Amino acid sequence: MRIITGTAGGIPIAVPRTVLRPTADRVREAVFSILGDRVEGAAVLDLFAGSGSYGLECLSRGAVRAVFVEADRSSCTVISQNLAKARLNGGAVAGAPVESWLKRVPVTPFDLIFADPPYAKQRGDRDWNAALLGSPELPRLLAPCGLFILESFAKGGQVVPADAPWQGVDERRYGDCLPVFYQLPSAHAS
Repeated sequence: MRIITGTAGGIPIAVPRTVLRPTADRVREAVFSILGDRVEGAAVLDLFAGSGSYGLECLSRGAVRAVFVEADRSSCTVISQNLAKARLNGGAVAGAPVESWLKRVPVTPFDLIFADPPYAKQRGDRDWNAALLGSPELPRLLAPCGLFILESFAKGGQVVPADAPWQGVDERRYGDCLPVFYQLPSAHAS
């Protein structure tokens, strides 16, 4: 894995051993092609950060800040090492489970929120997509006109809970990976 472009383009990204499914370079490249100029000057939140590849790519492309939320301590160490190796400023690593971090963080809007939770591939697996899409805290963290990009297992898809405010604006399938881009209706954005 590597940072694709920007000030740190080409720099390899270390992946923690605990990360079972890092986002492939081609998927990130496609996602950032869709995002275009939205990244420059953006405040970014990278949930289930793993190696930090989404937030690192954003900082390399001109984002002003990125918060990496990851529960696994070894992954947090690797994210910090990746930030240092790439000489990227504006990154902060929050070592905490995503659900508890969302409940205690002060409302600071983010222009882009990425989430790459563990896939629910079989019965009994936790459906993180439903939990995130149904979270009352997450919409409060998205800036007006911001985007929430949620990766999931393509065969399972994503189902937005009936009472959730999210509107899907784009989705693409890359093998088993399905990134979906969500926005909030203007009446809900705060």
